[in-house]
Amino acid sequence: MSAESVRAQVEQVYREDSRRILATLIRLLGDFDLAEEALHEAFFVAVERWQRDGVPDNPRTWLVSTGRFKAIDVLRRRARFIASQPMLIDQLEALEQADWSDEDVEDDRLRLIFTCCHPALAADAQVPLTLREVCDLTTEEIARAFLSAPATIAQRIVRAKAKIRDAKIPYQVPTLAELPERLDSVLRVIYLVFNEGYSASMGAELTREDLTREAIRLGRLLMELLPEPEVMGLLALMLLHESRRPARTSASGELIVLDEQDRSLWDASMIEEGCALVERALTTRQFGPYCLQAAIAASHAEAPTAAETDWREIVGLYDVLLRAAPSPVIELNRAAAISKRDGPLAGLTLVEGILARGDLLDYHLAHAARAEFCRQLGRIDEARAAYERASELTQQVPERRFIEARLRELDRPLTLTLSPGGRGD
Repeated sequence: MSAESVRAQVEQVYREDSRRILATLIRLLGDFDLAEEALHEAFFVAVERWQRDGVPDNPRTWLVSTGRFKAIDVLRRRARFIASQPMLIDQLEALEQADWSDEDVEDDRLRLIFTCCHPALAADAQVPLTLREVCDLTTEEIARAFLSAPATIAQRIVRAKAKIRDAKIPYQVPTLAELPERLDSVLRVIYLVFNEGYSASMGAELTREDLTREAIRLGRLLMELLPEPEVMGLLALMLLHESRRPARTSASGELIVLDEQDRSLWDASMIEEGCALVERALTTRQFGPYCLQAAIAASHAEAPTAAETDWREIVGLYDVLLRAAPSPVIELNRAAAISKRDGPLAGLTLVEGILARGDLLDYHLAHAARAEFCRQLGRIDEARAAYERASELTQQVPERRFIEARLRELDRPLTLTLSPGGRGD
């Protein structure tokens, strides 16, 4: 085969299978850095060997074996120089005796996800580590996504890897007894990644499609390997929110709220898939907060127009969600839904109750919701003050422009509707 043809095949295998191969090498080697070095060595060798011998029938198996032997060579060299370290000798012996098959590879990806999201790791390290090791994002890409310095992200990743090594955190799927707590951690990390992409916490851009795409990819992987009801619910929730992406901003990048979006731009295939997952999850009667949030998103998605939204159903779902996962943000979203069903005064009363007890005082959407209810009730001065506070608190440029536009238009009819995810779109 020509060099160009082989290189193209190697690149394709890297795109499609490198994370699977890495997960297996991490499990075999017990060392993130050694596994990454072995992975790259294996692909480097493949470019040369496959030109000479042809592409193997199972490239993934070939690459894992080659990476494993490359790692054994590295450990042998180290052992010659550091023969006094029994741990190194034990690692080498275990690796030489390790048995594996290609059937392990899919499970290894699941093991890696649970390892990256282990509760023993610092919460601010779980997301970067998952994006780096499972999604293959660079440190610079992760830093840009979360508006952090690359050095800060790199330090978190290094510390997390050291914690996994030093605490001997196992590369395994939790037992049935451990699964609920551990699965919650994985789902939380995936949803954090999605939320940062769906509506960035700060910066000049409203969304980061690369992050929402990676979160959905992780959700699909988790669903494929562990089809639990809450996994279905999270994947459905992300698909239903992502379906609105084309309608969420104008051609100039301005935010468009849910009630004002052109629903013909919503992605029908994502909505169909998301709604089917919601139905499947709810029939298990073992659903939790992600399923309930997805059911709310599905109710919005199935309404042909904003006016035909079934607010009675949505409020009922929020009632159940609030009992299952009480939080001030869910209360705020429920207040927005109640204002649609019962009028702005009902919504305002609930929001002011949340703020009065000291919750969400620094959350710009709470003040934006209060501003909208006040505007609808003709309390213009209060609306203006609440909008100004919301503008001060938001760190995202498109949201600030949106709020400032509302300030300028207080005398014109407008609607601000909080989405099920807690956003105004």
